[in-house]
Amino acid sequence: MNSGPVDVLVAGGGGFIGGHLVADLLAQGKTVRSVDVKPLDEWYQVHPDAQNGVADLSLLEHAEDATKGAREVYMLAADMGGMGFIENNKALCMLTVLTSTHMLQAADKYDVERYFYSSSACVYAADKQTDTSVTALKESDAYPAMPEDGYGWEKLFTERMARHFREDFGLTTRVARYHNVYGPEGTWTGGREKAPAAVCRKIAEAVISGRHELEIWGDGEQTRSFMYIDDCVKGSQMILASDLEDPINLGSAELVSINQLYSIVEEIAGIKCERKYDLSAPQGVRGRNSDNTMINEVFGWEPSISLADGLAKTYAWVYDQVKRAQG
Repeated sequence: MNSGPVDVLVAGGGGFIGGHLVADLLAQGKTVRSVDVKPLDEWYQVHPDAQNGVADLSLLEHAEDATKGAREVYMLAADMGGMGFIENNKALCMLTVLTSTHMLQAADKYDVERYFYSSSACVYAADKQTDTSVTALKESDAYPAMPEDGYGWEKLFTERMARHFREDFGLTTRVARYHNVYGPEGTWTGGREKAPAAVCRKIAEAVISGRHELEIWGDGEQTRSFMYIDDCVKGSQMILASDLEDPINLGSAELVSINQLYSIVEEIAGIKCERKYDLSAPQGVRGRNSDNTMINEVFGWEPSISLADGLAKTYAWVYDQVKRAQG
């Protein structure tokens, strides 16, 4: 797979965020190696101008082969999905620790200049997320630790490992805690999709079928913030290039309930649906929002693409996928 030096390696480049990041890096004129465990025909985006390789980065030799010759690394590779997936696949999520560990080892071995790790808001302590009228989570709220079981523990552990590789081995590591990234060219069906894509799919199906009814997981009052992919791509690059050594939130501070999320997409689609609530379905923590004090102080910037604008683009794309899938 390895075919010489590159400016950037995107590990997990076949994924949703990875595909958008590779596109942006290529547009800047950078040479990019994109690596993912999925077969190429399952990648969300394949960019011909990148070095595209299929490899299992949980294996040390594959991680080393992918990393050799890369000046910078974005480590996005993880076994993950929406709430339904991570609540029912805790062991699979934890096994990502092999990928996380071996990529750090490879980056150290080959003297990578800068290493970005995509962590998650799932690292935050559960007892700070029990109310829908949530106090936004600031970076220090990850400790004392009680993250999302499985997925969140792996993310928090790898944050610490990235810190210690920096302290002990001099590897320049940067960590961003993503808060619910969404947008076109992502997972929209199959069980791993996150809330915005699932909502767009359900409403697109209602429009196409004419059956204006849908099922909502939980009571719909659980609250979240959602960050559009363009803000994620921009923020990730800013954080990697910065002098900031501590983990930092990368998320929108626009808090909405899941019911409000449905209402926004209904308005975009021009319909109203009858809602049925499945109180037994996975719904995660009661409330979560991003405190953007630190990112504003450090960068004078925060994710700011509105949910309405981002969902309009996402819904249009998901609608086309649903229509195509139905023939």
